Amino acid sequence: MKPAFQDMSIDQLRTYVLEHREDTRAFKNLVDRLKTDGSGVVYPCPNTPEIIEVARTAIQERLAQKKAK
Repeated sequence: MKPAFQDMSIDQLRTYVLEHREDTRAFKNLVDRLKTDGSGVVYPCPNTPEIIEVARTAIQERLAQKKAK
């Protein structure tokens, strides 16, 4: 029986993908969901030391927010 990815939350689907890394269908479904949910943040490619530090700080803050949830 195939899992119903559309019935899973993004966190449940992420967990499933991590436990079933060979399931490309699940991975593609997760990527599609992440693209369309609007919660993703796109950062420009850092090209100077200052921008690299800003990007590093922003990523660390985003990860800290995710952990706090």
